[in-house]
Amino acid sequence: MDNNMTEYVYDENVVQIEDADASRKFIANVFLWMFVALAISAACAWVFATDQSLRNFLVDPITGQRTGLSTFVMFAPLGFIFTMSLAFSRLSFPLLIAFFLAFAVIMGVSLSFIIGFYTAGMVYGTFITTSVVFGVMAVAGYTTPTDLTKFGALLTMLLIGIIIASVVNLFLGSSGLNMIISYVGVAVFVGLTAYDVQKLKRIGAGLEYGETSTKKAAIMGALTLYLDFINLFIMLLRVFGGNRR
Repeated sequence: MDNNMTEYVYDENVVQIEDADASRKFIANVFLWMFVALAISAACAWVFATDQSLRNFLVDPITGQRTGLSTFVMFAPLGFIFTMSLAFSRLSFPLLIAFFLAFAVIMGVSLSFIIGFYTAGMVYGTFITTSVVFGVMAVAGYTTPTDLTKFGALLTMLLIGIIIASVVNLFLGSSGLNMIISYVGVAVFVGLTAYDVQKLKRIGAGLEYGETSTKKAAIMGALTLYLDFINLFIMLLRVFGGNRR
């Protein structure tokens, strides 16, 4: 092998090693922020679900009706997601963090409505199950040599179908349709977990770790995985919902 070819192979190997190292650091940062958000949401959900004085801010203790604050926390997370996604390039890194952490707080308060319908044992058991399934699929997505890109469009279409079916079922109130949505939802978010982790791994390999843009991308990656985890948790709660209060 001539010197030019040797140098080319050497340089290519170095680039691959550097890309892999950058990808690992990026993914580690993504998961760090995801865990921070999950911890904040879990704490807020538990406090509002167990403290009656705080729940009174969300549900009127006399009429049993939701308050204006409860309506806000139910829909505000969508506003945060759209703002962070659409204004990503214009938001500074500290401001993006502030939005992300505020989103985690409000999402946790919103989740207190859902977990309030289930026993503590059901919530804890489902959370552990979600963590195990999410962890397995995250590892699978990171390590598999199979290109999962081809599944992305299918999973997105199924997700849209779930959203449409859920809206329709708000009017129908069908328990059968609700269960179908839940089972399909579990399958979709299990698949999305592996797909998103692989996508983030590739994004990390193409970014220079330490740059502000990379740090911002890590926050958005954490948001993606956070949503995968929370939605998988909610769908599993609905599947295992036999132990409602």
